[in-house]
Amino acid sequence: MLELDLQKQLHSSTGKLDLDIQLSVAQHAFICLFGPSGAGKTTILRMLAGLTQPDRGRLVVDGQTWFDARKKITLAPQQRSIGFVFQDYALFPNMSVRDNISYAVSKGQNSWVERVLELTDLAALQHRLPASLSGGQKQRVALARALARKPKLLLLDEPLSALDGQLRAQLQDELWRLHQECGLTTVLVSHDIGEVFKLSQQVHQLEHGKIARSGTPAEVFLQQRLAGKLNLRAQVLDIRKEEVIYVLSLLIGQDMIEIIAAEEDVTGLKVGDLIFISTKAFSPLIFRQ
Repeated sequence: MLELDLQKQLHSSTGKLDLDIQLSVAQHAFICLFGPSGAGKTTILRMLAGLTQPDRGRLVVDGQTWFDARKKITLAPQQRSIGFVFQDYALFPNMSVRDNISYAVSKGQNSWVERVLELTDLAALQHRLPASLSGGQKQRVALARALARKPKLLLLDEPLSALDGQLRAQLQDELWRLHQECGLTTVLVSHDIGEVFKLSQQVHQLEHGKIARSGTPAEVFLQQRLAGKLNLRAQVLDIRKEEVIYVLSLLIGQDMIEIIAAEEDVTGLKVGDLIFISTKAFSPLIFRQ
């Protein structure tokens, strides 16, 4: 359904990045682009949407050429069958929920707007303005507006990253249901490994502007781990020295823990860094919540 071979030179705070991506996506697939900030994930979405023009390459969606540098073909964003959901919702503040959704469809499609309101459980909120909605409700409206276009390609740029854990889990379930009910082909950018496992059938891990690994979430993430070891991704919240040792306060998911570290472990480490911690032996006790 989607074939892309695109190149783009980027300049950011970390320096020059040569984005070079080759990717094939089957119809009705749900794929994820995963990787550190600055790896080029959002730029790929923007090139798919026509918001950023590649330097070179070719993009074909469902048999239609959206971009071909050699043939000088570039479809404008409004000519591409896409729905795009941003991190910041991008709703029109002076329009009601219903009007925000209706903006994405042609006139005379009131029955389809009704259906979208029903699918996204927004009918009761349709006359409210975005300022009166919660973060989760705003994100649902943004998703509804994207779906209203009946897109061949749904693009999601970390759409749930600002939500708390419980609400995020609920919207992940809704997103998967809508993906299936509407027969979408979906490309998600996410930093959340749990979200990737829950939603995506295929994940492409980016490093320095290129796809380093591709496969199912289990193939990409679990096969990188050594058998018998527990590897956890954590964010550094605090570093303090106590006599001859250091204590690191870490955030793992929604939980905070403290570990002891040696001086060589904390050299160059600062608050806010993302790290991996690993046990040398792992024999877990498993309890149901």
